[in-house]
Amino acid sequence: MHKNWRDCSQWRHEGLPLSTTSNEACKMFDAVLTQYVSWYDDSSVGGIENCLSKMLEADPNFVMGQVLSNGLELLGTGRTTRLDTDFQASLDKMIVQADRTDLTGRERKHVNAVKLWADGSTTKACDVWEDILVEYPTDMLALKMAHGSYFYLGFQPHMRDSIARVMPHWKEDMPLYSYLMGMHSFGLVETNFYKQAEEAARKGLNMNSKDAWATHALCHVLEMMGRQNEGISFLSTTLADWTTCGMLACHNFWHWALYHIEKGEHAGALDIYDGQVGPRVKSGAMYDIVDATSLLYRLEMEDINVGDRWQDVFEICRPHIDDHILSFNDVHILISCMGAKRKEVTEQMMESIKQFVSNGQGHNNDITREVGLPICEAFQAYNDGHFDRAVDLMYPVRYKIVTIGGSNAERDLFNLFLINAALKSKDKTHHRIARQLLMERKALKENAPMTDRLIARAVALHGDE
Repeated sequence: MHKNWRDCSQWRHEGLPLSTTSNEACKMFDAVLTQYVSWYDDSSVGGIENCLSKMLEADPNFVMGQVLSNGLELLGTGRTTRLDTDFQASLDKMIVQADRTDLTGRERKHVNAVKLWADGSTTKACDVWEDILVEYPTDMLALKMAHGSYFYLGFQPHMRDSIARVMPHWKEDMPLYSYLMGMHSFGLVETNFYKQAEEAARKGLNMNSKDAWATHALCHVLEMMGRQNEGISFLSTTLADWTTCGMLACHNFWHWALYHIEKGEHAGALDIYDGQVGPRVKSGAMYDIVDATSLLYRLEMEDINVGDRWQDVFEICRPHIDDHILSFNDVHILISCMGAKRKEVTEQMMESIKQFVSNGQGHNNDITREVGLPICEAFQAYNDGHFDRAVDLMYPVRYKIVTIGGSNAERDLFNLFLINAALKSKDKTHHRIARQLLMERKALKENAPMTDRLIARAVALHGDE
């Protein structure tokens, strides 16, 4: 992993000058960016949080340092300026300092992009980062911020193409070059170019076996192609590589558990939850929260009793019921409320979402109104035993669900939910819909034991219709 942090002169030499005279601030900027891109906390410099503190201590007026710090908070999706006055103050400080500082045009665009993201204009923020990349294609901060934001937006072709168009401008000896492979691979797999995605991920791993994002991209390839045994073997034999990247390890364990659920090996999935996902969700990171809630809900749809595991997850989710940063997050937080059987909090969150739709603004507000709220209402209906209503709410928006963000594998939760609701509904039309959805599913992934089990269940329940 990269350790020779770049100072002021090195950033200038690479055509990406930073407006600070502090070499220490520049080096810590590099250390933070590197750990962000590679999903790990470098113990030699005290981890990403310690590096952020050192960076801003070295130069409290370092605008790009403030951009990086605030940008990471935004893309962590656990804080919102709408509710967090301290976070708003941090954004305001950045904007004021930017006005007082003689910045480059590139740096000013970075400030604007972060401000737009904080204001809810996520797509416009991405446009600004792309503007930067037209002139500065090796600006990894702009590239990574856009990549993560496209993931949240469900802009899958953008996520692929944003990387592809800058790759010719990079050289193999440039810092962080190898990580482009995993990023490109993920865009490829999300747009169904599985062969090319696998090649890119394996190339990245050959260059750096500890690239957890490339590991993650390959997990997606194996998931989407129905290669569950390969997935289990791959993750188990490379454990020492990708678990060094603690920021993404929980999610890769989630993938491992998914392979077991697909095969009907529920005990294996629960072992992974109890040994890894459950303990890791205590980090409070939104990525880990989504993994935990999704995994427990999938197990419950397989008729597995997960016991009181929901209680710990709910307590971690509870502070976020009014956030409404991403509709994707909202659904998973709501699921935790229902899983813990906290009906009052479930209703409180639903009311909060409706108030946000009425009074909020920005891209996520639009998506929540059109797609996120119907999904949440569908889950609430299902939880209350109104399976026909759950189908009626979910079925019309199923091709719009991509707009709430997340990956194809993550959003498969909603496909499975719709199938299960249709099977449990009393409406015979819904039973036919369930069978058609299962045929769609089988056509996309032939080696899919879970689909086979659901087909058998549909025949047993409604075979005479």
